[in-house]
Amino acid sequence: MQHCLSIVVCLFSISTELLTAAPVSSNRSDETIPRLKYEAVPDFFQLPAGENFVEVAARASNSKGNVYVFHRCKHRDLFVTAHTVRVDAEDNIWTTDVGAHVVLKLNPEGRVLLALGRMRIPGDDVLHFNQPTDVAFDREGNIYVADGEGNSRVLKFNKYGNLLLAWGMKGDGPGQFDLPHSIAINDDLVYVADRENARIQIFDLNGRYLREWKLGHPYGLFITPDHFIYMSDAIAGRILKIDRDGKIVGALSGPEPGKGRHFDPHEIAVDKDNSIFTAEVMPWRAQKFKPK
Repeated sequence: MQHCLSIVVCLFSISTELLTAAPVSSNRSDETIPRLKYEAVPDFFQLPAGENFVEVAARASNSKGNVYVFHRCKHRDLFVTAHTVRVDAEDNIWTTDVGAHVVLKLNPEGRVLLALGRMRIPGDDVLHFNQPTDVAFDREGNIYVADGEGNSRVLKFNKYGNLLLAWGMKGDGPGQFDLPHSIAINDDLVYVADRENARIQIFDLNGRYLREWKLGHPYGLFITPDHFIYMSDAIAGRILKIDRDGKIVGALSGPEPGKGRHFDPHEIAVDKDNSIFTAEVMPWRAQKFKPK
């Protein structure tokens, strides 16, 4: 597939200087958070000669182990400005595009199966998005879209793309958002990365506010089968591992200011073996970190 959704199952060179995994302090207290014991995998991602990643926005993989890296290269038709890529239980590929204002569902061969929003036409009604940032799915196949950069809301659609409900508005109160940047679902709970309000808000599947966690500036969320929530914070240059009660159980931290290139995890993904993959916009970089 020749769009900016690069299918990468081979390897690309990786800087090993980036991640030091030093202990960091919680912004909720002065306690020291245990460091997650990971190391960068050198030379994991490689691209064909003459090809490069450009502003890497997101990464996902399917059940067959194929890796999808969504980056902001020179695109032909489908994509304008890559933001996130997710893969559903049937190995369909979902992309959010903050430049085109659409969410696309593609089959593994790259054929568009469903389009939500209107191409290159922003708006705030039920037919339009304004820079949608992420997409998630519940066990019934319903689709949840974080319509975040331009609108501060979440919309829920059924599997056919029919709107079921919407919630949220600009603000800092419960159920309000200031740039809902990522969304993830664990059982019957919806986790929304309310980035500029520096919190993760938690809702039920009908959009009812339940609680929030103040953990820094959440950029990306990923939930593993054992119910841990991984959160990337590009401002702090770190990744947090969080349990179901909102307790930080570990952190990966980038180098201190002035001691290395800034760690910029825009979105993250965690594989079955607990390897962590990062997508970094500013360094134009995708990386893999494996447990030590």
